Amino acid sequence: MANSNSQAVQAIPHLTLYAAQIASAAAIGKAQQIQVPENIAIVDTSARLLHFQRMPGAKYASIDIAVNKAFTAAAFGLPTHSYGQQVSNGGPLFGINNSNGGKFMTIGGGLPIEIDGQLVGAIGCSTGTPEEDRQVAQAGVDAILKHLEKQNGQ
Repeated sequence: MANSNSQAVQAIPHLTLYAAQIASAAAIGKAQQIQVPENIAIVDTSARLLHFQRMPGAKYASIDIAVNKAFTAAAFGLPTHSYGQQVSNGGPLFGINNSNGGKFMTIGGGLPIEIDGQLVGAIGCSTGTPEEDRQVAQAGVDAILKHLEKQNGQ
């Protein structure tokens, strides 16, 4: 007889706090390199906050933006900058930015974190320009992937 739990319950991988801290440290390093203090938010697969860090000098008003960028990247599985023209007036996703209580972000700085093609979380960064925020977020994603490669002996 098949295990009935396997049909009723699904195991979903989540980013660990340890991995989130690795990403945050790398993002901070990149932010320091480009001299832009950032708010850095990392969420798990369910788009819920796992780790947050506000660098000295990061804009207070950008705290929610960083969290919402991470939320958007995890909840929808795409980088926030990928929506661009799709959400503009007349675009196929026009108005979606009003969904989810206004938490949907369409500016750069939110990136999904995938391991072996599986979404495990996301990172959102805010205070700089969208391109600066993307660079800082990418440093966080890259650090997790590099850590996993090193851990797996690759």
